[in-house]
Amino acid sequence: MSGTTGPNADLDAEESTIRDCEDCVAPAEAFSVIANETRLSILEALWKASDRPVNFSELRREVGMRDSAQFNYHLKQLTDHFVVQTDDGYDFRQAGKKVVRAILAGSFNEHPEMGPFDVQGTCATCDGGLQAYYDDEMLAIECKECGKNHGCYPFPPGGLNDRTREEIMDAFNQRVRHLHCLAADGVCPECNGRMSTAITRDDEDFLGLEVRVDHECEQCHHQLYSAVGLSLLDQSDVVTFHREHGVDLCTTPYWDLAWCVSDEQTTILSEDPWQILVEIPLDDEMLSVTLDGDLNVLELERGCRSASSDGTQAISD
Repeated sequence: MSGTTGPNADLDAEESTIRDCEDCVAPAEAFSVIANETRLSILEALWKASDRPVNFSELRREVGMRDSAQFNYHLKQLTDHFVVQTDDGYDFRQAGKKVVRAILAGSFNEHPEMGPFDVQGTCATCDGGLQAYYDDEMLAIECKECGKNHGCYPFPPGGLNDRTREEIMDAFNQRVRHLHCLAADGVCPECNGRMSTAITRDDEDFLGLEVRVDHECEQCHHQLYSAVGLSLLDQSDVVTFHREHGVDLCTTPYWDLAWCVSDEQTTILSEDPWQILVEIPLDDEMLSVTLDGDLNVLELERGCRSASSDGTQAISD
């Protein structure tokens, strides 16, 4: 977006100043700086240090480089963008910490595969068993019978370390929840840029959903998709409703909640403006939640489930 007039003119000018700063480094240059074994060793030594800042001599000793001039050259390449020099020695800038964390997460140097293996829960469509598999840093859950997708999200290889399969799925459940919480709050979970939210009705039935929530970052274009119901996982009335029925919604796998992965319990009341009804059945009760296009709760209604129905409705106008 361009332009310097109107209510956002000051914000646009500030953003332009940030992006055009003289001290900023081009992405290609930043990657070239750390594409060196010695420099990565320096970052690793800083990370392992029990106390920081670390003085020049101690840092060189930990890296194991005898040539002081050569070591100084590589350290200078990191300074200002990945490492900061203080009177007491050298310490990390946030960018340097992120490089080390990415390496520890395994994104740069590990490409494991896992599965398929059985996971807790039943299919939201056919009640079949569910299975998960891991490939290319993506963890996916699908029905063994009908193949319905119950979620496919990035999960760094480091998340597999020292965990059983059950623990991996617990971690994955919490990660997916937090990804969508950030996105719904307008914060990109990848770059912290501004995230926009839109309701989409898709005739192509993407992800097995006729209506879905689309989140997209305006900065890095990272995207997240979900059923409308997934946005209600941490809504206080929904959490209370489940707790009063003996269900801890905070630990229940999202993929085992049909209203989180399917639109069978979702009804479009209006498209202009958006009004969407999500019905959550539990035992003999039904919690009906009406949302707007920004996923704000407009209305809540709690009542008995009809004895003549299973409490679900297909999408309709």
